[in-house]
Amino acid sequence: MIGPDNTGRGVGDGGRATGGGENHRAGADPQPARLHADGVGWGVAGARILAEVALTAEPGATVGLLGPNGSGKSSLLRLLAGLARPDSGRVLLDDVTLGAIPRRALAQRIAVVTQQAATDVEMSALEVVLLGRTPYRSRLAGIGVADLDLARRALAEAGLAGFEQRRWASLSGGERQRVDLARAMVQEPDLLLLDEPTNHLDIRYQLELLRFLAESATTVVVTLHDLNLAAQYCDRLVLLYGGRVVAAGTPVEVLTTSRIEQVYQVPTDVDIAADGRPRIRYRRRAAHE
Repeated sequence: MIGPDNTGRGVGDGGRATGGGENHRAGADPQPARLHADGVGWGVAGARILAEVALTAEPGATVGLLGPNGSGKSSLLRLLAGLARPDSGRVLLDDVTLGAIPRRALAQRIAVVTQQAATDVEMSALEVVLLGRTPYRSRLAGIGVADLDLARRALAEAGLAGFEQRRWASLSGGERQRVDLARAMVQEPDLLLLDEPTNHLDIRYQLELLRFLAESATTVVVTLHDLNLAAQYCDRLVLLYGGRVVAAGTPVEVLTTSRIEQVYQVPTDVDIAADGRPRIRYRRRAAHE
């Protein structure tokens, strides 16, 4: 979630880059992490949201979380990020339980892009992106030149060159989504978690984003609603229904006609395309069905 950083300083309209504040890892290649959830359960106010969830994302893999609304995808993502603790089971990053990793170290290794970023942030796009460098800076350090270069490059790669001084409140939903992704990428994470990142994006940027994630060396776990995009760009899929995993495996293994119809309650045809990945077509339901 986008919000003010710990330093209270900004860059752009009122901030100043300093020669200090340089830190390790700026521009370095991430070391993709292995993420494993084992028998994870979680609930709130007596309601069971997730039960016995198992999931593994191997280093460098892109794993898609699928399921209808209310299946527990966003809740699971929060547990995988260490933003909430499971009531049962455990989540491990490179075989270490998340709770055993210091918060600062965890923030250096895991970046999260949520669905709902704050709308009342009084910051420029560049300042928002620079929040991704916060885990690497001490409270007394200024913004380093390497950090600025990294942030500007991330904005350009997100298709937002020239947006450095645009105020957050003036951005469209899609522009905010891309700024938030740039913020996550300058964090240089070993694990990137994204909750419906294609929301608000035009088709072009949806495809560019998912292609970028699929080609990234970083381990990625992403929740998606579009089954065809998930089939095309994810290495493995985990299908949730009623807070439980009903299928996990390759797109071909998970996205079968019977399973899609069972979980999503829509008549479906699934074909295997020339690239070996499934293509889903939804059939119009007859009036009497």
